[in-house]
Amino acid sequence: MAPLARSLAWLVLLLAALGSGIVHAQAFPAKPLRLIVPFPAGGPADIFGRTLAQGMAGPLGQTVVVENVSGMSGVLGVERAAKAPADGYTLALISSSAASIGPFAMAKMPFDPARDLGLVTTVVRVPEVLAVNPSLQAHTLTELVAHLKANPGKLNYGSAGPGSITHLAVELLKVEASVNALHVPYKGAAPAVTDLLGGQVQFGIFDVPVLLPHIRAGKLRALAITSGRRAATLPEVPTTAEAGYPKVLSDNWYGLVAPPALPPAVLRRIHSAAASALTSKEVAEQYAKVGGVPMPSSPEEFAAYLAHDQAKWSGVVKAIGFKAE
Repeated sequence: MAPLARSLAWLVLLLAALGSGIVHAQAFPAKPLRLIVPFPAGGPADIFGRTLAQGMAGPLGQTVVVENVSGMSGVLGVERAAKAPADGYTLALISSSAASIGPFAMAKMPFDPARDLGLVTTVVRVPEVLAVNPSLQAHTLTELVAHLKANPGKLNYGSAGPGSITHLAVELLKVEASVNALHVPYKGAAPAVTDLLGGQVQFGIFDVPVLLPHIRAGKLRALAITSGRRAATLPEVPTTAEAGYPKVLSDNWYGLVAPPALPPAVLRRIHSAAASALTSKEVAEQYAKVGGVPMPSSPEEFAAYLAHDQAKWSGVVKAIGFKAE
């Protein structure tokens, strides 16, 4: 074959390959996607995930099926997504506990969120609230701190489990306020809140939607929102910054992740669908019902947010010498 003919043949093959890649990217998705929610069905995380899945279905032109894979404080389900084929058909919702606390608190973290995951977008911010059993004579955060200082180690606080954000949020308060209290870990927020209602533990910091019905019913007393701004569902409750503890911030949050090394065109398609959902009125309204605030971002913004959040919680883990079993 003459040199010119060979060159033309190679050019034809190259154009065909490029064309095939373009068609493949344009064809995505050709089948339903799977969104792993790493917590049980029915909770706030499940609501956030299912609402996002429904919102993404239209822009993608495909159903997004939610699969609940709970375990290891939200780590197990994300691990499955991290090890799935990098074709865009498996996504996962990742929590702040798994993304920002687990890497520093767990003895054997099965993945590095910044290295072993494709970061798509932050999804939702969930304000947390510090609440006490009404039997405790504390009506403000200042009064609670004074009570803790007068009774070191005599009050109990509940959490959703060792290493959870509900655990480290109180530890952060203890460090900043120079107080002490006994940690009582539970297997999830539900049993912890049950004992908070019953007075077995005196206070705790949990997601607003978990405590909101009990606060509104007068069964628990809200002292502070551990966020930079007040919660829309509890506008009368001051923030920790307003109470004099600006570093005590423990917004819970969730993000959308995928296996690493997704084809760029596939990542853009998924991100576009997620951004469309998260900026829609329908998703905002559904999230607001459970105290969530949509927070769409670019993958680069997600990476920067994760790095900042990890820096904060790694410092808390180190300060208290915590290691999860």
